[in-house]
Amino acid sequence: MKYTEAISLEIFSVISKASTELQIDSYVIGGFVRDFFLKRKNSKDIDIVAIGSGIELAQQVSKLLPNKPKVQVFKTYGTAMLRYNDVEIEFVGARKESYTENSRNPNVTEGNLQDDQNRRDLTINALALSLNKDNFGELLDPFHGISDLKNKVIRTPLDPDVTYSDDPLRMMRAIRFTTQLNFKIDNESLDAITRNGYRLKIITRERIVVELNKILASPKPSIGFLLLEKTGLLKQILPELLALKGVEEIEGQKHKDNFYHSLEVVDNIAKHTEDLWLRWAALLHDIGKAPTKKFSKKVGWTFHAHEYVGSKMVYRLFKRLKMPLNNKMKFVQKMVMLSSRPIVLATDVTDSAVRRLVFDTGDDINSLMTLCEADITTKNPKKFKRYHQNFDLVRAKIKEVEERDKVRNFQPPITGEEIMKAFNLKPCREIGQIKEAIKEAILDGKIPNEHKASYDFMLEKGKKLGLIITS
Repeated sequence: MKYTEAISLEIFSVISKASTELQIDSYVIGGFVRDFFLKRKNSKDIDIVAIGSGIELAQQVSKLLPNKPKVQVFKTYGTAMLRYNDVEIEFVGARKESYTENSRNPNVTEGNLQDDQNRRDLTINALALSLNKDNFGELLDPFHGISDLKNKVIRTPLDPDVTYSDDPLRMMRAIRFTTQLNFKIDNESLDAITRNGYRLKIITRERIVVELNKILASPKPSIGFLLLEKTGLLKQILPELLALKGVEEIEGQKHKDNFYHSLEVVDNIAKHTEDLWLRWAALLHDIGKAPTKKFSKKVGWTFHAHEYVGSKMVYRLFKRLKMPLNNKMKFVQKMVMLSSRPIVLATDVTDSAVRRLVFDTGDDINSLMTLCEADITTKNPKKFKRYHQNFDLVRAKIKEVEERDKVRNFQPPITGEEIMKAFNLKPCREIGQIKEAIKEAILDGKIPNEHKASYDFMLEKGKKLGLIITS
């Protein structure tokens, strides 16, 4: 059957013409074709397979296009890429692949279209549409990928044990696509992932994180994390998260399963933000609970300082996975560290506590509130409503305090130079003590966040420290 409407863009006619001129066959394959049948938004990436040299085809296409876009050639991989109308088009020659046990990088030889479709990770990614003059738009679907799309099934073209063992990253991709599309992995594939999970060790952490990020960016991330846990992959990737699984009972007292709770929080927050790093914070907000869990007859289960411990764990986790150790990591740390503050605050919404929260959180206050609201996972409708109403009060108080006291990212109105001049001081610890006292007085509401009040407070504090006013 032909689907010419799928390839109505100008670029496909140009590729077809270039293929005819070079006397080679070409096909659009993979995600672009899959997304057409799923009626998803047009992909910004197009994969073209040439039965011959993909590099030569890319160069010929460039010659036929207006402005002759630059062709990037990757000789090592036998691929080429050009950009046209904000779309990246990658060209590759059809190939066969064979693998060695210790590498996911294959030995490549020239092949035909069937060979190229055989090497694809999933049946839904092996769909191809012809760009050839005699059968332009014809669908080539040797593995019944269209049927799998209709039935919402994730399956490999060939034996899943071979597919996943050859390139273990495909296991992560299978779980990622299941999550993104809300499909189901067929049982044979799922069992194969479990059997071949140990092979993940040959995949670089950076490649694993790319797939993790895509799972986290999905509409319902828990689908992927539950599959990672079920297949044993999560233990290799995020043991800190898996350590939260399970409920312990001592003397009739239980704590909640913080693993499943964390996944609920991620799903909740995914409904309200696409911020990947806030989603990471939701996933990791309770990781400090496993190492801090204790039981006492007096109070039952406790997780003292789990926010502080968890924030330290974030750094080690990011470092191990070779994730960015920059402001993104610091943001996740901050969210984990402060994740309980608004919850505690909701029971007693005082101006002083709100001022301190706004000061400590700065521009991330709205992100923190979004996280804390997602953290409400109670199934009791009355409690659920009450908690959200309390957070509404906190949000209102934050707005009121910010407008009145302007403490977000504030610096004390008195500078070190003013303190030195007032008391004829050279740099010394008393200057820091006075500045800190002014800051605390403003946050406690003892004085307004204004220069005159702060100056008068400075003079009073200086006297108490035994300093002599000279100006």
